[in-house]
Amino acid sequence: MMLRTKRNKLKLGLLEIFAIAVGALYIYPVFLMFNNSLKTFREVIVDVIALPSRLAIENFSTVVKRMNYGKLFMNNLIITFVGIVGIVFFSAITAYILDRTRNRYTKFVQFLIITPMLIPFQTFMITLLKTMNTFRLSGSLLGLGVQYWGFGIPMATFIYTNFMKTIPREIDESAMIDGATTFQTFMRVIFPMLKPITVTVIVLDVMWIWNDFLLPLLMVNSSEKTKTLVLAAYTFVGQYNTQWHFAMTAMVLAVVPSIIFFILLQKHIVKGVVAGAVKG
Repeated sequence: MMLRTKRNKLKLGLLEIFAIAVGALYIYPVFLMFNNSLKTFREVIVDVIALPSRLAIENFSTVVKRMNYGKLFMNNLIITFVGIVGIVFFSAITAYILDRTRNRYTKFVQFLIITPMLIPFQTFMITLLKTMNTFRLSGSLLGLGVQYWGFGIPMATFIYTNFMKTIPREIDESAMIDGATTFQTFMRVIFPMLKPITVTVIVLDVMWIWNDFLLPLLMVNSSEKTKTLVLAAYTFVGQYNTQWHFAMTAMVLAVVPSIIFFILLQKHIVKGVVAGAVKG
C-alpha cells in the first residue's frame, strides 16, 4: 500500500513538472513580446532575449498615436460584439431545436452543421472573398462580424448541443402548459439555464475574434477606417525595414484587452465545463 502511494505521488509529481514545462513553453513567446516592447530598436536587434537596460515606456505613447489606437479599439469592439451576438444566439437556438426535435434527419443536420470544423480555412478563403465582394460584405466592420458567424457557429452549436442534453424536457412542457410559445420557452426559460456554457463560448470566441489576423487581412485590409488592432501592428513590419520595438509594442496593446477579459472570466469557463461534465 505504501509503495502504491509513493508511485502515485511520483506520477503526480512528474505530471506537474510536465505541465509546468508545457506552460512555460507557451508563455515564453508572450514573455518575449512584452520584454521587447520595452526595448529600443537597437536593443531588440542586438539581443532579443536580454532584459531591457531601461524601460522604453515612450514606445507605447508613440505607437498609440501612430496606430490611432482609440479608433482601432472601437473597430475591434464592433466586430467582436457583432460576431459574438450572432454566434451565441444562432448556436443556442439551433442546439435547442436539434435536441428537442429528434427524428431521422436530426443527426444528419447536426453533422452538416459541424462539418465546416473539418475544412481548413485556406481551402476556400479566395472563394469566400469573392462571395463577400458580391454581397458587399467585405470592407466593412459589420460584414466582417457577420462572417464570423459562419466560422464560429459550428463549434458553438456542438458545445451547446452537448450541454442541452442535460436540461430535462419536462421544463419545456411546463412552460408550454403556462401558455408560452416555443420561442418564448427558449428565450425566457432555456437560454438563462445555458449561462455557464454561454460564458464559456463567449470567452473562447472573444479571444479568437479579437486576435484574428487572416480574415481581417482578407476582408478589411484595404481600408484604414476598418483596420483591426492586429492588422495595425503588422504595419510596423516592412519588406526592407521592420520597427521591431514598435511592432512588439503594438502587439501588446492589441492582445492585452483580450488577456484581461480572459483572466476576469476564466473561473466561469471552469464552471461551465464542470457543470456540463457533472450533469452529463
